[in-house]
Order: sequence, then C-alpha cells, then structure tokens
Amino acid sequence: MIQNTKCECGHQNRVGTVLCEACGKPLFEDEQPGGLLEMRYDGVARRSQRANPNMIDRVWNFFSSVKVAIYLIIITLIGAMFGTIFEQESNFINFDPSTFYKNKYGTIGEIYYRLGLSHTYESWWFTLLLVMIGASLVICSLDRVLPLYKALSKQKVRKHREFLTRQKIVYQGEIGEEGADWVQRAVQPLRKKHYRVHTEGSALLAEKQRFSRWGPYIIHIGLIVFLLAVLFRGLPGLHMDKHYWFPEGEITRIPETNLFIKNEKFTVEYYNEDEMSEDFKARGKVVPKLFETQAVLYECTADCDDPSKEPQLREVERHAIRVNDPLSYKGLQAYQFDFDLTPKLRSVQPALVNAKTGESYGKFKLDMRNPQREVEVGPYRLTLLNKYMDFSLNDQGQPVSISGEPNAPAFLFLIEGPDLPEQGAQYIYFPKQIDKERFQQDAINQQLGGVQTKLQLDVLGMEDVDFVGASSYLNIRIDRAMPFVWLGLGIVMLGLILGFYWQHRRIWLRVDGRQLTLGGHTTKNWFGMRREVSGFLHAMGLEADEKSLENGGKRP
Repeated sequence: MIQNTKCECGHQNRVGTVLCEACGKPLFEDEQPGGLLEMRYDGVARRSQRANPNMIDRVWNFFSSVKVAIYLIIITLIGAMFGTIFEQESNFINFDPSTFYKNKYGTIGEIYYRLGLSHTYESWWFTLLLVMIGASLVICSLDRVLPLYKALSKQKVRKHREFLTRQKIVYQGEIGEEGADWVQRAVQPLRKKHYRVHTEGSALLAEKQRFSRWGPYIIHIGLIVFLLAVLFRGLPGLHMDKHYWFPEGEITRIPETNLFIKNEKFTVEYYNEDEMSEDFKARGKVVPKLFETQAVLYECTADCDDPSKEPQLREVERHAIRVNDPLSYKGLQAYQFDFDLTPKLRSVQPALVNAKTGESYGKFKLDMRNPQREVEVGPYRLTLLNKYMDFSLNDQGQPVSISGEPNAPAFLFLIEGPDLPEQGAQYIYFPKQIDKERFQQDAINQQLGGVQTKLQLDVLGMEDVDFVGASSYLNIRIDRAMPFVWLGLGIVMLGLILGFYWQHRRIWLRVDGRQLTLGGHTTKNWFGMRREVSGFLHAMGLEADEKSLENGGKRP
C-alpha cells in the first residue's frame, strides 16, 4: 500500500499509484530494485489496494481477488460433479424421489437424496455459488478496467528514463542529429507499421491495437450475461420443460400459459416383421415406426381464467408433431415424447335411479376432467364435493388420488331432495364397474349415510359412455432465456478473438542531447515485438539485432 504519491516531476498522483501517471517513474522500490516494471495496469492504483479498507472495501477486496474467483469456480465444478453421480429429479416424470433413490441405489442413494444432491442445479447453494461467481466477475472487472482505462486514455508522451530502461525491450545509443528532428523522421516508419504516433519535442509515443486490452473484460461481460441468463431461466414464464397428456379429440390448456393444444388425431405405425432386426424378432418386441400427433395450437383471447365461461380461442399454428419435428410458436416447442393407446374414460352420462322402483329421474353428463359443480336431476340436486382421478386409500384409510389420470375415477356428491335428510346425503360414484367392486362402492356409501338404498347413479347403456381412443404425451418447452445464453457465449468468443489474435504494442522513446533511449512493451508475442522494433531502428539507420533489445533476458 503506497502512501507517498508526490513524484519528483511535480505531478500529484492518486493514493496507491505505483508508477507516476505523468512520467512513469516508479514511486517506490519493490522487492527487486532495478527489475522490470509491472505494467499490467500501468501502475495505476486499484480500489482493492486501499491502505485502510472499511467494511465495504473488505467485501470489494474479497470479490476482486482472482484467487477467490478460482476457488468459487472449483467449488461450483465440484458441486456440479456431485449432481452427475445419480439421476436428477428433473429427469423423471411422475415418480416419488423419497423412495426411488433408496430402492435403486440403497443407503448411498438415500444419503444422496437427503443431502439434496438429487436436485443440485435447482438448489439454493448452487444458485448462490453462481451469483457469487457473477459478483466476482463484475467486481474483478470494475476493479481493473476503470484504472486501466484512466491510465491508457491519459498517457503522457515523455516518460522518465528509468521507466524506459526498466521495460522488457530497451535500446540505448547515440544518434547523429538533433533529437526533435530525429523524432520527426521516426514518425513515418512507425506509421507504416500501423502505429498511431504522438510526439512532444524530442519524445515520442507509438501505439497500436489498444483495443485488444479490453478482450478479457469483454469475456467477463459475456460470462456475466451468460450467468444472468442461466439464473433468469428460473423465473416464471421464461423457462418450461414439462410433459403433459393430450387426449385425442380434446382441447387441453398448457399450464402457466394462455395457449391450448387440440389433439385432432393420433396415429402410430409399426415395423412389420420384414423390417425388424433379428434381435427384436427374437425378443418378440413390437417397435413403432412412426407416431404422430395432428395438433392445432390456439391462443386464448378472452375469458381465459374464468371457469364459468368458455375461453375464446384463436388458431395460431397447425402442425403434425413427430419425433424431432416439434410444433413451434413464439419460443414454445411441443415435442412428441410418448403415447398411450389404452382407452380411457372421457365422460359418462349416468342416470339417477330410484333404488326401489327402478324409476329414472334423468341423466346428466359427467366429464372426467372438468365435471360440473352442480346439476339438477328431476327433483334432486347433486353438488360435487370432491373428485379423485385415480382413487386409492392412504395409510390412514383416507381417500387420495395417486395420479392425475382418470385410471380409477371417483366422484363424491352431496344429494339433496325428497326423502333425504335436510342437510342432504353424501354419495360416492365410481363410473367403472371394476372400480365399484374393487373399492366396494356400496359399503362406502353405507358408511356415508346409506343413501344407496334410496338412490343410485348408474349408466344404462354403452351409448352413454365416451372413451378417449389414444393419448399423446408431449414435451412442452419454453426457453426465452436461451437467446441471451447464446448472446453471452458470442460476447465471450469476441473477447477471446480480441485477446488471442491482437496484441497491444507501445514504443516510447526520448532523446537527451544525442542519447536515444527507447523502451517497448507488448501484452504478448515478445519475439514479434523485438523484430518490429529492430526493423524500425534499421530503417532509422541504427544497428540493433533482436537479441540485443532484450533487457538482460529478464521477464516481468
């Protein structure tokens, strides 16, 4: 930490500056007096070098450390490696992670799950690491790019002799004419080498490809954009990667959007025996050759969230969805994932019947997915209290639905009307006959009040049953952050190109009497720089081979 900032040239430097901002003279001696100068930021002070840091400065110093950034990246990589040991929860559909890992991998799988590693990439600690890496990139860049910009934008032409002689490329020799005239003659040869030349009496500064110094900071900007895009993917509406069933002949809403998909028709073709390999023939497998969903995409324009009204839909896209040939619309993509040809109930029209006389009071439509909340059947009112798409009983004997598909649908009604208690009576109804027997519908209703002795719900004929012939399983993907991911990677590539293929080169020289002192610096490719300086000196009539320009073979 440097306290004395007054240079002998009279320039008042900022606290912490290592080299005088005006003449370049070292303001203090480092551990190797007379050694090569540290030119990384032209000796300008950074905020992280404050002598008496406060609490904010300490936080700034922590994140501005390259060592800390490397540690954060290593810890993040190790965390990501743990996330690849077993499958992540996001790779599965409709499964119970609390039992899956233990059943498949044993004790180590249960430990893996309980440590939260089964959802590593969505965990708070992994997100925190990404945020800390982003903060480190921002603070590292600001801590270095601002001082560097100030140093490069305010370069002085005349530099102290010690500044020149402590560069890696140095030449000292006699010239045969006045310094100012020799400097003016030197301008043209340097311009032919594409240098921008500035002169001040008998001093000269030649510079080219300064823009390459910003390459690392452009890389940092690209990485910051990339990290922000990755983090923002977790915000609602920016990212979706879910699987949904779309029954044939139905219009189904895509959750969390105002879009609907209609599965107009599903078709599947299978390989015949002549087209199948011997291996599949031996296994007796039936292999699908093609499965396709004729899909229509609608956008809701009104009444989208009002359950009492039909949504107003406008067709926006129509496509035959096949494997690797998705339906695409404004960033949404619907991929063909799977199918199910098992017939499933779509709706039934049960009749309310007098259990003693057999008299039918009328029918009503009962949709498996969107049943009416209240219906009037003859003199009776039926109010839907609950529905179970896949009925089962838990360990406490309470009714639950184990999935969202109508595999074993059950509906609990409250029936009000003549010859019933004033508060009404509960009645559970299983549309499938097999479920009535398996779950003992009459026994359940007996416990609920015995209304089945007076009234019953029953389907009178198959004409009152509507089945879904096939269901298509689509993978719905939305990733509005992906363009920003590619933008960040593109910015990183631009920074890499700037840093790899160009070098910031500078030549300072001054003439004192007839004594010429030249110093040169470049960010890399010192061999090319020495060759360029040697060519320039030869053009000026001075003898200097490339080896003699190296300052004692030292390295910064």
